[in-house]
Amino acid sequence: MATDIRNTAHAVEAAAAMKLVPGRPRLLALGEPTHGEGTLLDLRNELFRQLVEQEGYQRIAVESDCVMGLAVDDYVTSGTGTLDEVMEHGFSHGWGAFAANRELVRWMRAHNEGRPASEQLRFAGFDGPLEITGAASPRQALTALHGYLAARVEADLLPCTARTLDRLLGADDRWTDSAAMMDPSRSVGRSAGAGELRLLADDLVALLDAQTPHLVAASSQEDWERARLYGRTAIGLLRYHYWMADTSPGRMARLLGVRDSMMAANLLALAERGPLLVNAHNGHLQRSKSTMRMGGLPVEWWSAGAIVSAHLGEEYAFLATALGTIRHQGVDAPPPDTVEGLLYALPEQRCLVDARRLAAALADATPAPRVSPWFGYSPLDPAHLADSEGIVFVKDLAQG
Repeated sequence: MATDIRNTAHAVEAAAAMKLVPGRPRLLALGEPTHGEGTLLDLRNELFRQLVEQEGYQRIAVESDCVMGLAVDDYVTSGTGTLDEVMEHGFSHGWGAFAANRELVRWMRAHNEGRPASEQLRFAGFDGPLEITGAASPRQALTALHGYLAARVEADLLPCTARTLDRLLGADDRWTDSAAMMDPSRSVGRSAGAGELRLLADDLVALLDAQTPHLVAASSQEDWERARLYGRTAIGLLRYHYWMADTSPGRMARLLGVRDSMMAANLLALAERGPLLVNAHNGHLQRSKSTMRMGGLPVEWWSAGAIVSAHLGEEYAFLATALGTIRHQGVDAPPPDTVEGLLYALPEQRCLVDARRLAAALADATPAPRVSPWFGYSPLDPAHLADSEGIVFVKDLAQG
């Protein structure tokens, strides 16, 4: 078996990755089993750089706020703002503080310097304006969408005025109250005003769609795409707030599902515009159903990757990442009967493994699931090895 496993391993480089996937996928996703580790982000940067230079990918999307990410895209394409400003204001979840993310943005800007717009690299966040502790107000997305339409279509076609939106939205801190994540009674998501906003958001998006020929001619494809993003975000946020106010046992599964469906919608819209590289947690990119325990109860939902894969078929490819040790987080060498333990026995510090060949090699000896002592690391599920095209394995993760 050791020889069979050894024969599945390759160097972590673009050429090896492309041999594991059918053709050139429209969306090539690289997962990570934990966030914020510089080694993994540096590895992502190098692999994505090779894929851009050797395979012609022109878009990079990361697990960060889709609206905030517009500032990063403006910077890498036109130099709008400064690097410090976009790292502070263009990323959610604190991701802008990571040195490797800063280097990614710096490299993208340098790559684009002097290139025509058609050859430039584009950046996108694809997460909703959501944090573990709550969700943003829908104000920014709704007012931006309304403003775009109001400047370009007849006033009597609009379902409401900007003043009506402002009145229904009220103070933003009503929407961002972090206590609502644990206490549904604190959420405004099922108030009469929120219900009216959901109807208006739907009407605004319908108007955007119905007026597509005129809007693209009157503005630009780029401005229209951003308006579509604002529409998706407004509807997704209002839906998320609606389920924050829910008191049923399915509340958390619905919230997790809404978030990943928002991610999937953003990824599919980006993939419409050309081949796309994506980086996020394995759990958001896997093809199998996502599961976790919250409050002692199991929760299941379909990940963004599962939704996108159902739409794109073989045009979606997923490389998962797995780790041997994260000793600075108390994760020591994996047991030898786990997938990570079998890979840990390989001599390479890092390698790219053919996931489906590995699954076939282990078909008669199903590995045990690994249990992580640290909540921030998600080991591979041995039952779902064949759900990815490849596994990037890093033996020992150094701190820093």
